[in-house]
Amino acid sequence: MKLSRYGIHRVIGETGVLPQAAHKIDSIPICYENEMLIEVDTLNIDSASFHQIKEACKSDVFLMKDMILNIVRTQGKMQNPVTKSGGMLIGSIKEIGKKFSNQSLSIGTKIATLVSLSLTPLHIEEIISINISNEQVKIKGQAILFDSGIYSVIPNDLSENLVLAALDVAGAPAQVKKLAKLGQTVLIIGAAGKSGVLCAYQAKKNVGPNGKVIGLVNEESQRDLLISLGLCDEIILENALNSLAVYEKVSSLTNGELADLTINVVNVQNTEMTAILSTKDHGIVYFFSMATSFTKAALGAEGVGKDLDMMIGNGYTKGHAEITLDILRENRKLYDLFMKRYA
Repeated sequence: MKLSRYGIHRVIGETGVLPQAAHKIDSIPICYENEMLIEVDTLNIDSASFHQIKEACKSDVFLMKDMILNIVRTQGKMQNPVTKSGGMLIGSIKEIGKKFSNQSLSIGTKIATLVSLSLTPLHIEEIISINISNEQVKIKGQAILFDSGIYSVIPNDLSENLVLAALDVAGAPAQVKKLAKLGQTVLIIGAAGKSGVLCAYQAKKNVGPNGKVIGLVNEESQRDLLISLGLCDEIILENALNSLAVYEKVSSLTNGELADLTINVVNVQNTEMTAILSTKDHGIVYFFSMATSFTKAALGAEGVGKDLDMMIGNGYTKGHAEITLDILRENRKLYDLFMKRYA
């Protein structure tokens, strides 16, 4: 068998297909020469996937366990067949193949994988528990990290569960750091969620005192949270599915100028037009949500005559793990929030 650093040798029944796109991959917990074998402690299912599973199972934890186990046993990976997304994991290094590129790691080191569960070979022996509130699943099992896979060693100064929760969305605030400019107006759709608060904090740093960060939430408790965190200059209380209502409120808050940059991090479908309408011509819409439809975004922007740069959320950008964990180190309120929610 020819080994590939991208894990193509694990794909079953398809030629030339990478593990993320493959329907089924080999999840046998044997470490090949160019792989790392991980003893898994916790899965962090991504928000869109977890929301879909919870809805389908009506929040019944036993049904959710069965659904997750069925997905993994059928595909060899945790890739939600509806959202096509995965999540990430924390575990201890069990074995390192002799041709794995980083030979400096030690057996037993705790790491968080920074590649999606949708491409990670995963073998679950048992699901121990599911935490409905923080989207984390405790398991007994093993996973494979390909030679191309990225990861982060768990730092000593932060809780493992906090690190897992934060790094699952690390790409979002790191991309905001690259995109948001001094003096701009930034709209965060889903500003009170895990990725939303991190993005709002980073946006606030970037735009400075003459810029504006607008947070969109749909519950009063979420608005109260944003007020307590002091992350947004303005907060809109509206359903993100109501595109025209959001557009009108953003227009009112910006004197008709709309947002220079819109970050969409909600975990529900059909919010593409809310982001598009609320962003000015030649602005940028960044779709980090895994519930985004490329078709709806592309054809929707065309349909309303919007000349925008629309970006697909990339879960990786250089230094994203350090950027995100540093946010939690810098801001005590955010640190306390993540500890309460996830750790």
